[in-house]
Amino acid sequence: MKVTVVGAGAVGASCAEYIAMKNFCSEVVLVDIKEGFAEGKAMDLMQTASLNGFDTKITGTTGDYSKTAGSHVAVITSGIPRKPGMTREELIGINAGIVKEVTENLVKHSPEVIIIVVSNPMDTMAYLVHKTSGLPKHKIIGMGGALDSARFKYRLAEALEAPISDVDGMVIAAHSDTGMLPLLSKATRNGVPVTDFLDAEQQKYVIEETKVGGATLTKLLGTSAWYAPGAAVSVMVQAIACDQKKMIPCSLMLEGEYGQNDICLGVPAIIGANGVEKIVNVTLTADEQLKFAEAANAVREVNGDLKF
Repeated sequence: MKVTVVGAGAVGASCAEYIAMKNFCSEVVLVDIKEGFAEGKAMDLMQTASLNGFDTKITGTTGDYSKTAGSHVAVITSGIPRKPGMTREELIGINAGIVKEVTENLVKHSPEVIIIVVSNPMDTMAYLVHKTSGLPKHKIIGMGGALDSARFKYRLAEALEAPISDVDGMVIAAHSDTGMLPLLSKATRNGVPVTDFLDAEQQKYVIEETKVGGATLTKLLGTSAWYAPGAAVSVMVQAIACDQKKMIPCSLMLEGEYGQNDICLGVPAIIGANGVEKIVNVTLTADEQLKFAEAANAVREVNGDLKF
C-alpha cells in the first residue's frame, strides 16, 4: 500500500505523520514544488520512526511525480492556505489551477488511484477533480465532512461536559462557514439524543461554533489548522487501505441522492477498499432539507467560477 500526499506544508506533513504512525501502509510519498521542502519533511519524519514505533517508509520529492507511480491513494492538500478574513470560496482562482495540474500528474502515473481532496474550497475542488481526472466517481472523495464532524463532536463534548468518546454526531452539506449542516437531530451521547441534555441556547452555541470552527482557528493561528485535518485524512486513508467499510461524512458527487445532481456535497458514505462503497441516505428534517438545498445552491455558485 503506497500513499502519496501532495503538498508538504503543515496539513500535508500532518497527514503523512498520522498515516505513517498508524503503520498500515508500506510507503508515504510527500510531493511539493518548493525545492528540498518535501525531502526535508520526509527526513525529519523518518527520524521519528524509532521513537514513535512505525516502519512506514516516508520519502519526499520536489515535483517528480514518477516517484508517486503505483499509488493506491493520493491526498491533494496543495494550494494556498486560508488567511484571516478570507473565505474558502475566495481561494478558488488560485487553487483550481494547482489542483487540476496535480490531478493530471497523479492520474498519469497512478491511473487506478483513489484521490482524497483537501484543498479549499473543498467541495468545488472535488468537483473539479471529477470533471478533469477521468476517474470513476467512487474514486474521488472530498475530506471536509470528516473534519467538520470531529469539530462538531468537540463542541458537543464541551457543551455536555462529557468525554468525547461518549459523543457521536456528524456534519453534512458544504465545507464552508455558511453551508455546513451539523445534524443535531442525529447527535447522541451514548445513544441518548443530545437534545435531552442541552437547552436551546446550548444547542445553538454548538451549531454556530461548529460552523465557524475553521475560521476560529485561522483567526487564532494566522493560518489554517493542520492537526485535525491531518488526522481526518488518516482515518479516511486507513478506511480504504484496510477495507474497513467505515461510515464517514465526505464530499461526493451526487446523482439524485438528497435531491441533488452534478454537485459534490458532504453526505455519509461507506468507505472501503474501492473508495466510496455506498452513499448512505439519512432521513432529514424539513429544516435540514431546506438548509442542505441552500448549501447546494451556494456551492453551485462557486462551481460556476471554475474554468475546465
